Amino acid sequence: MGRLKFGILFAMQQNSLLERLAARRRYGMRPGLATMRALLDALGNPQDSLKVVHVAGTNGKGAVTAMLDAVLRAAGYRVCRYTSPHLVSLAERFFVDGVVASAAELDAAADVVFPVVERLESEKGLEVTFFECLTAVAFVLFARVKPDYVVLETGLGGRLDATNVASNVLVSVITHIGLDHCDWLGDTHAAIAEEKAGIIKPGRPVVCGTMPESAKETIERFASLNGSAFYSVADHVSVVKTSPLIATTAHRNLPPINLALFGAFQTENALTVLTAVDALVQDCGLKISDHAIVEGLEHVVWPGRCQRVEKDGVTVIVDGAHNPDGAMALRDSLRLAHVKEPVGLIAGFCGDKDVLAHLRIMSALATRGWAVPIQNARSLDPGDVAERMLMAGFAEAESCSSLEAAFGRALAWARTSGGTLVVCGSLFLSGEALVALDAFPWEVREPDENELTLR
Repeated sequence: MGRLKFGILFAMQQNSLLERLAARRRYGMRPGLATMRALLDALGNPQDSLKVVHVAGTNGKGAVTAMLDAVLRAAGYRVCRYTSPHLVSLAERFFVDGVVASAAELDAAADVVFPVVERLESEKGLEVTFFECLTAVAFVLFARVKPDYVVLETGLGGRLDATNVASNVLVSVITHIGLDHCDWLGDTHAAIAEEKAGIIKPGRPVVCGTMPESAKETIERFASLNGSAFYSVADHVSVVKTSPLIATTAHRNLPPINLALFGAFQTENALTVLTAVDALVQDCGLKISDHAIVEGLEHVVWPGRCQRVEKDGVTVIVDGAHNPDGAMALRDSLRLAHVKEPVGLIAGFCGDKDVLAHLRIMSALATRGWAVPIQNARSLDPGDVAERMLMAGFAEAESCSSLEAAFGRALAWARTSGGTLVVCGSLFLSGEALVALDAFPWEVREPDENELTLR
């Protein structure tokens, strides 16, 4: 099968990669680099051959990763991309030249990684996690491809994230900082920013997205300690207009850009990308034209993030917002877009999220709710979600046994009322919703399991 842009058959369910990964989930998430370094040392350190743009942050890091990938490819470079988690199928995490890696490519890399994993576990008593295995597979796969650049998204945090073994980092990018995963990363913006700033490399530039001042000051301090050029998006980019996006940077007067991704927060992500591109050009010598920037940002595909879908005459907005910051960004984007009211919300959450705060934010726009389970072991019971919808101020809330049942009722309500439906609360749910709406951008058979500890 040829590499068709944005299309591939995910025949992943019976392959040996997933079978071998299944056991990894028992180790959950374990921040720390010792095991990852031991594994990569045993593999010959494939990551050392890769030129990396490393992206961390609370919200927006995946979109920024996808946008940078698209811009670099539009500039004529060969690019690999690694993101997490996946919405539906495991292969979504690995992109090579703009296309999802094939099962054959992933299995070939896994055939190198897993014997080493098993040896280290049996001989040294190490426990290699799901995410560590996947990251090692990515490095082995990408080293074989020999791309010009790799755009690498952290999984959780930064300082102790398994991706932070990348040695040849050209630019570190830190997107919006919010309060999420506080049990792992700290309970203030500054504390979380300190963990994210752990990806900054000595002498290499860092791009700081739009974020609370305490977080920005923390990242700037770490940049200074590392002798790293500090690019603040707020200081580096001026916006003339947002739709289409007309912006100038310290080095460019860009033509209008019709962003492919909908939502005010995607404009913020695009400004982070513009700043990162300037850092890559000015500090690293890349050649990226204005045309490549426009082409990349106008054609990037990043599903399940404020994605607009038309279904049976109803507008459905599908978004992965799973924390209060994400909910505020989604709510504000919907208001700016002047979506048709009334607004109904289909929502499902993992049990470790601040669900009530999320729903209180959304209740300023949505009046009717349908609570659903999500395909994750940590799914919050729909009855509990419906109860919290009412506590948050929803006029009506209903517990549904499945997303399918919720869509049946919610679409009928939206057709009768002339309103808009929004699906959010989890990236897992956004992937399931896009498949149900026949709007997932890549062909898929059955969904894969995901990490039990993320999102």
